[in-house]
Amino acid sequence: MHDVTELVDGYRRFLATRYRAEAATYRALAETGQAPKTMVIACCDSRADPAAIFSAKPGQLFIVRNVANLVPPFEPHGDYHGTSAALEFAVTGLAIENILVMGHGRCGGVQAFLDGLSQPTTKTGFIDRWMSLLNPAWAAAAATLSEAPAEARQLALEYASVRHSIGNLQTFPFIQERLNAGHLRLHGAHFDIAHGRLHALDLESDQFRPV
Repeated sequence: MHDVTELVDGYRRFLATRYRAEAATYRALAETGQAPKTMVIACCDSRADPAAIFSAKPGQLFIVRNVANLVPPFEPHGDYHGTSAALEFAVTGLAIENILVMGHGRCGGVQAFLDGLSQPTTKTGFIDRWMSLLNPAWAAAAATLSEAPAEARQLALEYASVRHSIGNLQTFPFIQERLNAGHLRLHGAHFDIAHGRLHALDLESDQFRPV
């Protein structure tokens, strides 16, 4: 069983290296507040850290991470909406100019969803409820993927989940308002953990292309 010693050691390295090099930036951010221009919605998978992938500076990215980088549809009468609350703050409070939904390869949430299709059980947990957001994405892709190899199904659904989340973003009135006014842009991407490759979604062709 691991303790937190490695975290303390990591903090000390950060304090001696990165913080020392960027101390003025951190102080300015503390005094004036944050003003990032880009929000990233990413998976909480420990292998796909957006700040590391994009070599982000302090204060550059407003990041929300959840299981399988999903965006729920606009549901104002629900109970608890962590991702939706973050979206509202980013768009209406920080005036974010870009929202990027970034999926990644070998996503455990997507794998759990696909496993559930082949081995259906009674769904009662938090993860099962959350991953049900992928049902529409799977429905759109199932006709061409049902007989495909497992790896191909996984990758295709990872792509489809990014597209579906971008569609759900547009159900939020405050997002649609800023899109219509030209003050906000939506983006999609997929990071291949094994090879370090990033593919961006071309919204015109609806295809993922290498960056």
